[in-house]
Amino acid sequence: MKKLLLLILLTLISCTAHKYGANSEPTQKSNLTFGMVKSKIIKNVTSQDEILKLFGSPNLTTKNKSNDEVWSYNKMSAQTRAGSSEVFFGQKASVSSSSQSFDLIITFDSLDKVIDYSVISTSF
Repeated sequence: MKKLLLLILLTLISCTAHKYGANSEPTQKSNLTFGMVKSKIIKNVTSQDEILKLFGSPNLTTKNKSNDEVWSYNKMSAQTRAGSSEVFFGQKASVSSSSQSFDLIITFDSLDKVIDYSVISTSF
């Protein structure tokens, strides 16, 4: 009976996590990775058009104090995992979650070439 209740609980947790997009499988692949940034962006060489082809439209465009155009990209992901472990007097259910954030900020000169870029990556 306890195993049946645990199975139902884990099924409900899994369905709820899937319904709200928090599962262990990514829904869409993204080129926005540290490896792609390091291998494809070359200061004073890479153009805005090349950035658009690599990463698509930016999440935010602004101008800095020098009137240079600045593009910001953000990718966030969340994962929820349900599991169980055997304890002395029955079953114990557990749920764990993690989140990751990846930010890319690119500054362009007046000729639409990359002047500088920075990457901020967090996991919790």
